[in-house]
Amino acid sequence: MTNPFQTRLPAVLGNPLVRSPQQGAYEALALYAVAADRTEREVGIVLPVGCGKSGCITVAPFAFGAKRVLVIAPSVPIAAQLANDFDPANPEMFYQKCRVLTGVPYPEPVEIRGTTTNRGDLDEAHVVITNIHQLQGDSNRWLQELPADYFDLILFDEGHHSVADSFETLKTHFPAARIVNFSATPLRADGQLMAGRILYSFPIARAITEGYVKRLKAVQLNPRTLRYVRRESGQEIEVGLDEVRRLGEQEADFRRSIVTSTETLNTIVDASIRELQRLRTETGDRRLKIIASALNFQHCGQIVEAYRARNQRADYVHSREDGTANQRVMQRLFDHELDVIVQVRKLGEGFDHRYLSVAAVFSIFSNLSPFVQFVGRIMRVIEQNAPGHVLNQGVVVFHAGANVARQWSDFQQYSEADQEYFDQLLPLEYVETGLGEGFDSDAVPRDTDKMEVRAQSDVHVEEIPLMQDEVAAIRLLKDRGIIPGDFDPNSQLLQPVPTTKARERQAMRGNLDMQIRTVAARILNEREINPAGHELDRQRLGRDNLIVLKTAIDRQVNRLVGRGSGERSEFTRAELDKIDEQFAVLVQVATGEVIDGAR
Repeated sequence: MTNPFQTRLPAVLGNPLVRSPQQGAYEALALYAVAADRTEREVGIVLPVGCGKSGCITVAPFAFGAKRVLVIAPSVPIAAQLANDFDPANPEMFYQKCRVLTGVPYPEPVEIRGTTTNRGDLDEAHVVITNIHQLQGDSNRWLQELPADYFDLILFDEGHHSVADSFETLKTHFPAARIVNFSATPLRADGQLMAGRILYSFPIARAITEGYVKRLKAVQLNPRTLRYVRRESGQEIEVGLDEVRRLGEQEADFRRSIVTSTETLNTIVDASIRELQRLRTETGDRRLKIIASALNFQHCGQIVEAYRARNQRADYVHSREDGTANQRVMQRLFDHELDVIVQVRKLGEGFDHRYLSVAAVFSIFSNLSPFVQFVGRIMRVIEQNAPGHVLNQGVVVFHAGANVARQWSDFQQYSEADQEYFDQLLPLEYVETGLGEGFDSDAVPRDTDKMEVRAQSDVHVEEIPLMQDEVAAIRLLKDRGIIPGDFDPNSQLLQPVPTTKARERQAMRGNLDMQIRTVAARILNEREINPAGHELDRQRLGRDNLIVLKTAIDRQVNRLVGRGSGERSEFTRAELDKIDEQFAVLVQVATGEVIDGAR
């Protein structure tokens, strides 16, 4: 069988339809493939979001004249996307869309997905695409069946994952295969460096200049003063902005209180809405949206409630929800029926919705990589190859006390990075203590937070451009007298987004059900009771344990305010406040009835 990877010459270099980072990566791989030193098995390619990483993967095998290629993705959606890029039946496949190959024959692809693919399919293929989970486990069918020399090239998408044990097992099983890691960031969430020398990188600064990604800026919220309480002492403390920043840098509990306390959380909500309104006004495009990062399931509800109270169409996706519920929310997002989408690392690598333009940071990022991954959700351009287009703007909003400015500063350095930078890069030494990005346990209720922010005064909005040329531009405008010499973004006071009592009540009512489900799941987890089991269903109604406990809490809630089943829409603000005040007691009573009473 003729192998196009070995017999055809792809039109990559000098092709105006192939992006400059794709051409640069292909050229670097081709030079590496014929280098005299064949002992270096593994290398990396770093391309920002939106620069055509998938296209790079489809042309990489030609650089090596590969016999048979294995393409590994970290998830099913990314694997499906890559398979589509190789599929000759897809008119948008990279080879056809960018005229890399004129006509057949194309490389023969096959995707490993469950039991639909057999060994014969693989034997006839030039490229095999799958997600890492299909090749895991000591008794894995494919690892047992395929010989050690079956693949001569392995391409890892989102290659910063490739230092994980499951990837190392795969590399060991095919010891003769050359390895290329493709990623938007060379660091994992734990700070570990992607395996292999960085062979080629394309700086974000250049990607912005060439119109491949949005021009970004940060909006940091700087309170003149802030008052907080440490729960162990009950003492209220007032501090200035410098101390807010210091506490954010040094205390994990303080950072967590910033993103969960109503007072400070609301200012992040207000600022992100103001930025969205500004972008929609400037562009005339109502499809622009906010993406918000949350700590956990309960935090999702708190954030959604705050946005809904301000008349924003907000919803959330979370791994705790079933696939149908998340798909329903995602369909609303793509149909432009939402203004805000809230998530806990659910919309990560491979997710693409270019109308996300504002990133609201309610998470705690312990190092650069997860921060870059989150910001990457708003980096995809709306107008392709149009540097400076008004629609190609992105804004990241965060509070000074959450220590995100440190990640933004690292991001600025990363954005200007070239290969020399990556050659010198070491894993970050800073280690988060306490609960940060990566913490997703709803077993810890909010009332165990050790600190709470009570009040802020005069919250200023500070704009921090990502690109240094924008800082220089402001300086030039001052020098020429076009803007006042004392111009300072800090002079802008945050204008809160007004709410109404009715919307606040409706948002509180909407969040009550999520709050009850969250605490029910937490209690079952603490008691080591399977939520899907049925031992608590003493009436034999076919209800699982989670539903039984949730129903008991619902009953206590209704009894407290004298309401019957199905009357939740009638709850008043006073009744909802009363439920909130006595919620812990209601849960305790319901737990006693359902669980303790059954033992």
